[in-house]
Order: sequence, then C-alpha cells, then structure tokens
Amino acid sequence: MSSEINKIDKVLVRSLLASQFPQWKDLPVEPVAKSGWDNRTFHLGKKMLVRMPSAEEYAFQVEKEQHWLPKLARLLPLEIPSPLAMGEPGEGYPWKWSIYRWLEGESATKALIGNMDEFAANLAGFLRALHAIDSTSGPKPGPHNFYRGGDLSTYDTETRQAIDVLKGTIDVGLATEIWEAAIATHWQYDPVWIHGDVSVGNLLVKEGRLKAVIDFGQLGVGDPACDLAIAWTLFRDESREIFREKLSLDANTWARGRAWTLWKALIVAAGITDSNAAEAAESLRIIDEIIADHVLEK
Repeated sequence: MSSEINKIDKVLVRSLLASQFPQWKDLPVEPVAKSGWDNRTFHLGKKMLVRMPSAEEYAFQVEKEQHWLPKLARLLPLEIPSPLAMGEPGEGYPWKWSIYRWLEGESATKALIGNMDEFAANLAGFLRALHAIDSTSGPKPGPHNFYRGGDLSTYDTETRQAIDVLKGTIDVGLATEIWEAAIATHWQYDPVWIHGDVSVGNLLVKEGRLKAVIDFGQLGVGDPACDLAIAWTLFRDESREIFREKLSLDANTWARGRAWTLWKALIVAAGITDSNAAEAAESLRIIDEIIADHVLEK
C-alpha cells in the first residue's frame, strides 16, 4: 500500500461519512480555503470539520489527538480543537481520520493582529499553561511528531548540509556558531507538554486578538525549545521581549529555540525540504533575523 494518498477529495469524505457517520451524511462538504500539508481539511456543515491525514507518517497523530486534546483543553486559557468523532479506514482510504468542532477565526497575520505586544503576551500565557500541565504518560518525542521536543542533535546532519549549501548567501560562521552552541545544551528539567508547531498558520485570530491554537499533530512532551520559533518568525523588538519575559525559560532553552528556528529556515532556504521561491526568500529573511538577534545578545 502506498504511504501517500494522491486524491483526498469531498467525494471520498462523503463516502466515508455515509458509511460511518450517516447522521452527518447530508451535510455539505467543502474543502477549506487553506489546507495544511499534513492533513486535508474540509468543512462539514457550518459547525464541524473533517481532517484526513495525507500520508502514512501523519496518520500516527489521529489517535493521539483524539485521546489527549480533550484532557488538555479544560486546562488551557484559549480554545484548541475539540474532537467529535474518529473515523476508520474505508472506501480505499487506509488510515483513521477525525471530525472536529469548527473553530472561528482566521490564520494569524501581522495585518490581522490588533496589538502585537498583547498577542505575544497571550500566546506566552497559553504556552506557560500548556507547560504546567502534568506530562506523566504523555507521548515522548518520536516518529509521531518527527522528534519535536527531543534532542536538537537529531537535526545536526541536515543543518550542516544546509549551511554548506548556503555558503556565500548567509553568514556561515555565525550560523554554525549558533547551531553548535545550542546542541551543546540539553533540557535539564522534567518533560513538559509541547505543541510542536507554533506558527502563524496554527494561531487563529478574531477581532484582532488571539482566539485559538490549532493543529496539534506534533503534540508531545519534552523540551519546549521547539515552541519558541514564533519569537523570530513573527515577533520583533518589544513583542519578542514580552514573549520571552512571560515564558521565563532559561537562556539555554532560548539558545536551542533560536537554533531550532534556524534549522527549519536553513533546510527550506537550501531546498532540502519541499518549498517554493517565496518560502525560500522568507526563510532567508528569518535566518538574517536570527543571526542579528544572536549578535545583539552576545
């Protein structure tokens, strides 16, 4: 069986609903305007959505989200996805899939955020609450979340390869310095809950304010450094400082967060992972931002 399904469309979704959830089979099904890479997402009526893993490596996340999100939701200050049902393989589709309650809001952009400092403080408050939840029995870093929350050295080979590819385009010396300083450190405390992909596409804004955090496919417990990337991809100056101050993490964790963000930007800019010209250009901007922040802190 192929590890990837090329055609996940509303015809498939309707067939699965008809066979497994006939109570919803007559509701309209339409693809959302912006669907993620890991899942194909569809409106189901006006109050629900269907999420279908797009490849085998993402299918591991379905049962994890179904089990843990209801337990976490009641302890968090912002809305997160609320699973309503879990579908089984069928109609030629090989993996489990989910039905969620629809959350109102639009993906965060600078234009939609009313007050960036307030946004940074509210996001930090959400992450602090997430980190404070008892992580006993939580899923440790592994294939289900691509080792997010694990040791940063997992990405050492890719990072050095990307730095080599980008010679002449970025400051190789400073990029290497940032990376090597970070991988020499490790999370010294008990594992904490991590979202795993705190990016603008997973933050919903309504009326200018942060309303919800979505897409917990990379959920796990471990080192929270991977949740800090937003400090360099979205925040700057005062908002970055507010985010940092509110989270109260040690300097080594911030160093790993900077390096984690650098790794992601490097592999996109170097073409090691799938990307387009706009994404590569944005990644180069982020690399410059990370290096400038590192120099300022030295």
